[in-house]
Amino acid sequence: MSVHTLPLPKAGCAEPDIIRERGQHEVFCGLTGIVWLHRKIQDAFFLVVGSRTCAHLLQSAAGVMIFAEPRFGTAVMEERDLAGMADANEELDKVVARLLDRRPDIKMLFLVGSCPSEVIKLDLSRAAERLSRHYSPEVRVLNYTGSGIETTFTEGEDRCLAALVPELTDATSEAPELLVVGALADVVEDQFARLFAEIGIERVSFLPPRNSRALPPVGPNTRFLLAQPFLGETARCLTERGARHIPAPFPLGAEGTTAWLGAAARAFGADPMAFRHATAAAEARAKRALQPFRDEMAGKTIFFMPDSQLEVPLARMLSRELGMEPIEVGTPYLHRAHLAEELKLLGSDVQLSEGQDVERQLDRVRAARPDVTVCGLGLANPLEADGLTTKWSIELIFTPIQGYDQASDLAGLFARPFDRKTRLRV
Repeated sequence: MSVHTLPLPKAGCAEPDIIRERGQHEVFCGLTGIVWLHRKIQDAFFLVVGSRTCAHLLQSAAGVMIFAEPRFGTAVMEERDLAGMADANEELDKVVARLLDRRPDIKMLFLVGSCPSEVIKLDLSRAAERLSRHYSPEVRVLNYTGSGIETTFTEGEDRCLAALVPELTDATSEAPELLVVGALADVVEDQFARLFAEIGIERVSFLPPRNSRALPPVGPNTRFLLAQPFLGETARCLTERGARHIPAPFPLGAEGTTAWLGAAARAFGADPMAFRHATAAAEARAKRALQPFRDEMAGKTIFFMPDSQLEVPLARMLSRELGMEPIEVGTPYLHRAHLAEELKLLGSDVQLSEGQDVERQLDRVRAARPDVTVCGLGLANPLEADGLTTKWSIELIFTPIQGYDQASDLAGLFARPFDRKTRLRV
């Protein structure tokens, strides 16, 4: 089937100019990814090997109540550990033993590295191998780093999923299989699974799965579709296992979701009529739900500070579907291969920036005075003090925003700061 059989969105500028900065940056660390990952893999536990600061960060970010039983915790490194006065591996073994004795429901345990464990060179990969041998087959023990020294906050998910790839079994079926990669809210995953089935793609798996015992197989007949743009390491690991990436825009907004589903449909040779039958009503419903937001937000300017790596797909959605005008779209890392389809849709007047020099970028924000600035929590208060309206980028990760039925929720997140400002004036 021709690759142009299914409808493609009109393209814009494929090669915009890019400002590249390598100065001080302001982002959360990769430990933050645990906040949504522990909800997704329901029999897994995330044990951060770190300091009390790490524990306070997770408690604050997750809003965990004192009576809750979350699927994450912190093995707190005390002064004796950091000074080398105690054997950190022996202490870690004791913590893991107590944890697994108290929580027999745990079937997969992630040892998550932090800044303190990285500083003292604690080899968590060897610890994970040792503990996995001891507790196998009841519990698999894996590790990845969430250290802020090396990762931005969404890259914590990337490192976690990359750690899962070696655990995937080899695919034995010769039939093509679709693997959707990236943590999605269960309701969104169910919606996509239903749409793929209606399109005619029958063999679909999701990574991460809801249960660690349901890890999908992977092999040369696996085609994978990224649900998140920040999964560069995971994509590399899957490619090394023989899987092939399906280039696509990301499923944000009505247009993005149709293009994302359409890329999979073309890759699997789906019937174009089946594709339109499966998506037409949902796409039309999403567009109707977006119209009131477009009436309110068209022409408003927006500036993206680099934080989540969602910035380029968000800018595309807000500009093309809501009529907003991006002044600068900053992102911590611009993965050209994964964002190629998104970059084609951005207008030629959109300024992209990769990396960050905080002070220089703040100067550009204050000079431009956009209607709204998307940034991390650490930058929001200073900008609000300057009279600028801000949107917390981390909220875009915690909230289900992918797919047709979530398109209006995504638009609502950007409309909310304007509504708040109007109410405060009253």
